Amino acid sequence: MSQSSSILNSDAKPTYAPTMTLAMAQRRAQFMSEIRQFFERRQVLEVQTPLLSQAGNTDTFLQSVAAQVTYQDRPHTYYLHTSPEFAMKRLLASWQVPIYQICPVFRDNEIGVRHNIEFTMLEWYQPHYSLDNMAAELNELLETLYGHPVVMSHYRYVDAFMDFVGIHPLKASLTALQAVAEDRGLLGFDFNDIDTNAGTDTDTEENRRQNWLDLLFSHAVEPNLGHDLPTLIIDYPPATAALAKTAIDKEGNTIAKRFELYINGIEIANAYDELTDGQTLRIRFEQDNQLRARHNLPQMPIDEHLLAASDDLLPASGIAIGIDRLLMVITGASSVEEVIPFPSGQA
Repeated sequence: MSQSSSILNSDAKPTYAPTMTLAMAQRRAQFMSEIRQFFERRQVLEVQTPLLSQAGNTDTFLQSVAAQVTYQDRPHTYYLHTSPEFAMKRLLASWQVPIYQICPVFRDNEIGVRHNIEFTMLEWYQPHYSLDNMAAELNELLETLYGHPVVMSHYRYVDAFMDFVGIHPLKASLTALQAVAEDRGLLGFDFNDIDTNAGTDTDTEENRRQNWLDLLFSHAVEPNLGHDLPTLIIDYPPATAALAKTAIDKEGNTIAKRFELYINGIEIANAYDELTDGQTLRIRFEQDNQLRARHNLPQMPIDEHLLAASDDLLPASGIAIGIDRLLMVITGASSVEEVIPFPSGQA
């Protein structure tokens, strides 16, 4: 026996061994097959777009993985995509047919029980679908993958926040949000420690409010969601719109037209009623980069192709699902390492 073949880890397994079992690998392969059959029956076209892009994701707290490449004998910085959204929307604007993709995506510095730098995403787009249509199709996909009928509950962001935090998220002052966070011991980061010279005072305060809302939601609300039934959180604050449209809710508040799916306290999916206005999207990306500057994060190149395509998009809804997390909740796995062969630390 060679020395290298005898090296064992603390669990008496070879150091090269995968973290997932063969049985789980077989279950995952069947899982992927069922997803593809689901979309084939609905005549949704499977597509493949580049993993590398000259543009990056401007989201302030979502970090792209940079890659140094040589293109036409000159060095360039490209970025591994954080989702296939930008490129898929270019296809959607051009072909105007339902499309889906299953692919690896990359988000820097995301490691944990439910996170990995590289993970697998399912994303699809349906022209002329409302968010209700998309929620119904998501329900059908879950029933296919679970193998039995599934009932999803719908829960407004405002209602969930008031039930588990005790204050109205769209009306509470910045001071009130900070006080609640302090009372719950959630003051690990001071969101006020930001250069207020960039942007307007109103923009700065709204961004701070959303930071506190995100912190409170992730710690006080998310863990309680989706334990009895898969739960759709709907009608998010407008600052979370990203690439989604906004609207006015029944109480007169501006909300983002999007939903997220939670199962067993885990975020599984994120859906948008897609924004079809390139100029508005440009403004949002530029505001993102201003926030990145305040947090001493690098400015990200804006995807001009996406902005041009956005003006030609049909009314549509799109959704992204974390395949690894969904497989976790369906199989009862306790860690993402159980459903992928080599997590980033062992890749």
